[in-house]
Amino acid sequence: MRRSVSAWIFIALFVIGNVSLITKANAAEQPNILFIFADDQCFDTLRSLGNKEVETPNLDRLVKSGTTFTHVYNQGGWNGAICIASRTMLSTGRFLWNAHKVDNRKLGEKERAAGRFWSEYMRTAGYDTYMSGKWHVKVDALKAFDVVSHVRPGMPKATPEGYNRPLSKDDKTWQPFDKKFGGFWEGGIHWSEVLGNDGEEFLARAAKRDKPFFMYLAFNAPHDPRQSPKEYVDKYPLDKISVPASFLGEYPFNEGMSSGRKLRDERLAPFPRTKYSVKVNRQEYYAIITHMDHQIGRLLKALEKTGKADNTYIFFTADHGLACGHHGLMGKQNMYDHSVRVPFIVNGPGIAADKKISTPIYLQDIMPTTLELAGVEKPKQVQFKSLLPLLSGRSSQSYEAMYGAYLKGSQRMVTWKGHKLILYPNIKKARLFDLSVDPGETNDLAGDAKQKDRIRELFSKLLKLQVEMGDDLDLKALYPDLL
Repeated sequence: MRRSVSAWIFIALFVIGNVSLITKANAAEQPNILFIFADDQCFDTLRSLGNKEVETPNLDRLVKSGTTFTHVYNQGGWNGAICIASRTMLSTGRFLWNAHKVDNRKLGEKERAAGRFWSEYMRTAGYDTYMSGKWHVKVDALKAFDVVSHVRPGMPKATPEGYNRPLSKDDKTWQPFDKKFGGFWEGGIHWSEVLGNDGEEFLARAAKRDKPFFMYLAFNAPHDPRQSPKEYVDKYPLDKISVPASFLGEYPFNEGMSSGRKLRDERLAPFPRTKYSVKVNRQEYYAIITHMDHQIGRLLKALEKTGKADNTYIFFTADHGLACGHHGLMGKQNMYDHSVRVPFIVNGPGIAADKKISTPIYLQDIMPTTLELAGVEKPKQVQFKSLLPLLSGRSSQSYEAMYGAYLKGSQRMVTWKGHKLILYPNIKKARLFDLSVDPGETNDLAGDAKQKDRIRELFSKLLKLQVEMGDDLDLKALYPDLL
């Protein structure tokens, strides 16, 4: 059938108009958000990012298909459970000491009930909100999300046998695959595997719904007690595990910075530290990371089956890092990079593949990033920043300097232009590291007279950051010689 010229013009206009409508509809479609959260995972525990001792095939796949931020920080904590502060900052969008003000059940619930919580913002934006795993925020998760499978505590219940070990090569009292000790094995199925099951089940349901979903999947792994099936531990023979270059029998300022021998995390290994005990702890650390990585692979397969992967952003990070033998320390209650920096990977529509961004950010920047993706205007009390300008290349800097703190008066840190200043106010101690030539932070330059001007400049940056953070510690009075 022949058509007139006017008919062809009409068809062309119709098609063009509908293409425009389709484009607008797709642009307006809200993306799904899959947030995967690890616990205690240091930034240098991925094979694709340089650690050839550990196996992380599924996280490596995310690195290759997405964008990785290589310098991602947590601001610290107000008690030994650094994860509480990290997760409260994440859900409220507030910097450290401002988040501390809502860290009790009464105030936290008021925040949530008023809609000033990450999950509440996403729910209001029209998302199905789902949570399973570690919560550790003083708000009722059952009220904060539409669907909740499991709410885990800060850590699986430990046993006395899991501490002060191993004392020697013959010390086999506690084994990570021995289910009699409970912990991750409590309930019969390893908690990481339970989270894999939960994620698969929710994604299968989400596939049948039209609403966008926001999934908050929080592993307890690789937090201690670092337990995993024997086949994962066997992947890491001790003769293949290296001892960190910063190994010490005991950190000389551990008591002065409130991370001493009585701190729970530090009691995991014997004093003085031995290279053997550090190797065993790192063996178990790598094993539970690889076991968790396998569950993440299950989640990625389940997402593909939904048919919604092309419209889903995946964020992977951890709440903070862990020393696990660096600097004579075992825990995360310190300002060294192994404890304040985390892995951070983004996958999704428009995200560049196999790209690394070294711009310093905070892990809690995920929260305002997802709000922007969901079409939510940034709330005035949210202090962290969206990563979309960095991901799109519209910006190359987010924060001028990075801040860190532990307890009200025990530790402070500022990182700026490749240098880090750490303060231990209780003992009036300062430490300075040039991260560009000393990434392992083993050469303290604070005593070098040539560094006085640099220390003063870093101290000035820290004083300015205190105002933003709501930090009322009077560092000027404690360190008058640094002014």
